[in-house]
Amino acid sequence: MREITVNWNGLGALSFEATSPSGHPVQMDSTLEHGGNEQGFSPKTLLLVALGGCTGMDVLSMLRKMRQDVTGYRLEIKGQEHQEHPKKFDRIIVEHVIEGRNLNQAMVDKAIRLSHQKYCGVSASLAGSVEIEMISRLVESQL
Repeated sequence: MREITVNWNGLGALSFEATSPSGHPVQMDSTLEHGGNEQGFSPKTLLLVALGGCTGMDVLSMLRKMRQDVTGYRLEIKGQEHQEHPKKFDRIIVEHVIEGRNLNQAMVDKAIRLSHQKYCGVSASLAGSVEIEMISRLVESQL
């Protein structure tokens, strides 16, 4: 079982901090309009970050095993929120923007599909409650 503690840090009305088991802190806060001071990530934004990090680590690891020459990688993530409370994400679009030399689209698609359907625990945790669309864009490296 994983355990984490989230503490109100006393620095702001809604400012919280979580520390990873390895000692890395994450600051959370709310927007000014919701009573916060915008001194960190919102919890819902961290959900998008977690999804991006999880699938990104999977995909990069698989592409390296497939001997793809990746020179750059970023994930552009958009979360579409429900209009009524609790304003949950209805749809999340994850665009994998992968830069490299002679990248194979079929291998990239396979790595993304395997991450989303089999390996990424964050993606699996959201399955059934949020529509997640994974897309890719390949960029030929100029180096």
